[in-house]
Amino acid sequence: MRWARRLWVLLLLLHLSLIGRVISHEESGEWSCESSSSEIHMEAAFLPGIITLDGYADDWSGIEGSEYPLLPALDPDNDKEYSGGKLTFKALHDGRDVFFLLQVDGDYAYSKGENKKCPSVSLMFQIGEDATYHNMGGCKERRDSCTNKTCKGHEVDIMHFSIGNAIPGRLYGGNPTDSSQGNGGDRFGHLVDLYAWTPHCRYLDGTGPSGNDTNGQNNWKGAWWHSSLSGHSGFVVEDSPYGSNGQKGTYFFEFSRPLRTMDRLQQDAQFTVGGSTKMSAAFWYPVDGNAWHGSSHFSINCDWVSMHISSGKSLVGKDASSTSSWDAASAFSLLFSVISLCLSIFVIYPILRPKSAQYKPMEISLG
Repeated sequence: MRWARRLWVLLLLLHLSLIGRVISHEESGEWSCESSSSEIHMEAAFLPGIITLDGYADDWSGIEGSEYPLLPALDPDNDKEYSGGKLTFKALHDGRDVFFLLQVDGDYAYSKGENKKCPSVSLMFQIGEDATYHNMGGCKERRDSCTNKTCKGHEVDIMHFSIGNAIPGRLYGGNPTDSSQGNGGDRFGHLVDLYAWTPHCRYLDGTGPSGNDTNGQNNWKGAWWHSSLSGHSGFVVEDSPYGSNGQKGTYFFEFSRPLRTMDRLQQDAQFTVGGSTKMSAAFWYPVDGNAWHGSSHFSINCDWVSMHISSGKSLVGKDASSTSSWDAASAFSLLFSVISLCLSIFVIYPILRPKSAQYKPMEISLG
């Protein structure tokens, strides 16, 4: 009987732990979102050749951004807003890649190898037309029944960066080692490329409930920095923790990925110049030094935010218009100058021309 009681207790504990995992992504009450998403718009301007992907924000100084309060994702109550400050979001593209900067104030916190004791960020984009922000795609299937067929239309694309093993100022994300495995992982810095139908059905690109597909790739690259750090010449792993914990300052997270990817599995959002996409951004922070958990993130809004990928037409049109105006003015000035020159010659030449003797015909005698 004693062994039976022990077995029952172990089963009960296992059952409770599984329930805890599920509840960790469920709201304590009925979901409520008071958002004016239709009025919230981001703009990714066409500005080629100005961003170096290194985590430093100096080259973003002239780019206009949007500022958002960070509220708990599962309980977006203003009274529970992240106390460190608001998140500033900036985006642009160069016609091939799209670039993002997330900037948020926070005391420096870094614990090597412990992702959940370091800040972390994520971007999420709608793929399927039925994919909702709430519940990460919103598919109603359970973990054991969600597939690309049962949850078709609920796909979301996710980039997640946990910096516990990432050196500040260094580049992480897609790399040849993980790409050769055909998935969206990053074994070096945990800047991973995922897709999901629900919080419980979330997988690296190229993997899934029905097995792995070798066509998956990590299309993201990114870096991070904190304003309290010095040493732009480059850190190495032996320099960890790279700065002093508790120092006041600002975190910078910089990312890029192609506008279009070679995804054939409905696991990547595809961006179109001149079009818009629905997206969101999230931030995790070890408040009071306590490790965060998966559902303790702060979000910029309780619903999708629209981001427009600007075309270069407006800029080209503006340049063409100003160029045309300049050309017209230049042509007029040139014409006026030529006319003035001709008039000057016409007036001055008779005065300055040399005087010649009057011709008199000579009479020649022939006899």
